[in-house]
Formats: sequence, structure tokens, C-alpha cells
Amino acid sequence: MGLEIKSVYSPEFGTYGRVIDGYDCEELLQKMKEHTPVPEDVVYVPSDEVLEGIEAVKAVEHNLYGQMPIQAGYCNGHNRKLNAVEYHRDSEINVAVSDLILILGRQQEIGADYTYDTARMEAFLAPAGVMVEIYATTLHYAPCQVNEEGFRCVVILPRGTNMDLEPFEPKNEEDRLLFAKNKWLIGHAEGGLPEGAFLGLKGENLTV
Repeated sequence: MGLEIKSVYSPEFGTYGRVIDGYDCEELLQKMKEHTPVPEDVVYVPSDEVLEGIEAVKAVEHNLYGQMPIQAGYCNGHNRKLNAVEYHRDSEINVAVSDLILILGRQQEIGADYTYDTARMEAFLAPAGVMVEIYATTLHYAPCQVNEEGFRCVVILPRGTNMDLEPFEPKNEEDRLLFAKNKWLIGHAEGGLPEGAFLGLKGENLTV
């Protein structure tokens, strides 16, 4: 719907993340192609033992995450819409196995009532094979496909992220957004999200 697609190599991407070099991801890319499905909808697997055994992933844990425990999984499928945004308390590492598009925003622009205007978001093309860091304050969600074959994306996060929450007592308004461990979610009314999701996205459900 007229959404401009920039590159993760553009200066504008620096607001949201950075491209990371120096990691040999060939085995990781090959395992993703051999081992993970591309469904007609979107599948997200937080932790996959096959991926976590690959040397590049171990190096990400050892170096990029400063030797803190991580999990490596994947988000694959077919998608052209934003549907929601989420953020974590730390950076997320994505490896684009196929060309894919990331729609990104800034946590600092969330309103006092925890609503967010999707018109503020920007879209970036991550070409196959590139590794990017998505900063903790960057709003993001499932990638979008570039072609009819869908997309594959490695997702690396601190261990436990996106797992089921334990019962907790809300302390403030932001707690309404806490949807899974280390996952604060703002959904769009047209996003098809589960019951209980906080629907605070205003404006268009962006499409690429």
C-alpha cells in the first residue's frame, strides 16, 4: 500500500539495528533450508536443538550476547502484513535465510496510553544471508515475504524469551502488554491475534 522499502544497509536502518559481519552462517543457512518448513501461514519456533548446535550460533552466544545463555529458533512462512508489534528487554539477532522485509518502529514513540500509530513505521529489505541485530527498543514482528516462495528467518534471543508466562500481578499499565516471557505485544484489530492480546495499534495494518 505504498510502503517504501529501504535496505538494511541504508543509514535509516541505524535507528533500529545494525548489520553484523564476521560470522560464517553457511551451515546455519543450509540447515534452515533442509530442516525447517515454510507453511502457508507463519510458524515460530523459539528454540531448535539442531540450530543451537551449529558453530555460528554458539559464536553468537559466546560473543554477541557476551556469554549469556541464548536460544536459536526460526520464524518461517508466508506473510505480507504487520498485524502486531513486539519488543524485548534486549536485542534480537535475525539471520535472513531468504530475502525478507522487516517492518520496524521505535518504542520511544509509543503513546502514554500504550497505543502506537503504524504510520511511524519503516520497512527494510534484508537480503538472504545477512545477519542483523534488532535493538531492544525496536518494535518488530514477523517478517514479510519478498516473493511467493515465502520467507525463512533465524531468530536468536536470550533463553526463555517468548515462552509461556508464569502467573503475575500487574504493577502498571505496561504490564497489560506482557504477552509471553520477555515479550511485550501491541496488536492490530485486524491482526488475528489470540484473545487477551492488547490491541493498541492505530492506523493501517501495514502491507508490503
